[in-house]
Amino acid sequence: MTQIPEVDTGATAPVVEPRKSRKNNPEKTRENILQEALVEFVEQGLAGARVDAIAERTNTSKRMIYYYFTSKEQLYVEVLEKLYGEIRHIESQLHLEELAPVPAIRRLVEFTFDHHDLNADFVRMVSVENIHKGEYIKRSSGIKALNDTIVHALEEILQRGVQQKVFRPGLNALDVHLLVSSFCFYRVSNRYTLGEIFQIDLSDSQIKQRQREMITDSVLRYLQA
Repeated sequence: MTQIPEVDTGATAPVVEPRKSRKNNPEKTRENILQEALVEFVEQGLAGARVDAIAERTNTSKRMIYYYFTSKEQLYVEVLEKLYGEIRHIESQLHLEELAPVPAIRRLVEFTFDHHDLNADFVRMVSVENIHKGEYIKRSSGIKALNDTIVHALEEILQRGVQQKVFRPGLNALDVHLLVSSFCFYRVSNRYTLGEIFQIDLSDSQIKQRQREMITDSVLRYLQA
């Protein structure tokens, strides 16, 4: 029997690359869901928000969202926690304790004004939660603790101001916090109605600067000895 010799064609077999396993990043996925849920809650409120829409925004599934957050309501609570956590975290980076009382108050008021002006979604979410009478904040173990920090920081500044005789005694830190927050919040939460009724553009840079100085000076005059 004649053996047929093998013919070398010069061709090489294709190299098969091992299939790379898909690496999941749970923290990134979770953060993405929170970001897109914020958009949905701001646009639709809690009642109108749909988990299907959030899943579509994140290119994921309802099942994945429920895996991370168990329910739409829990997702909403965690969006609130994220927003409050961000503002309180930035406040902690202002180093207010290192400043003299008057500059510390000035920095805090200016920060609050700028934060609310640049973060209308925060204002809208707080407004949504007030429609629900704070029902979902009650479910959070962290939001109250987060917000206690700003009151404690104000107490420390006010005490130093009294000791240095630049602030009058008897001031209540929570009252001061409300005084600062009220104007900064209101001008953002009501910007459309105010704009239409009084024909004013609250996004105008000159108007913002004037109002920023006004609330800062008003607070300091209220506190002064």
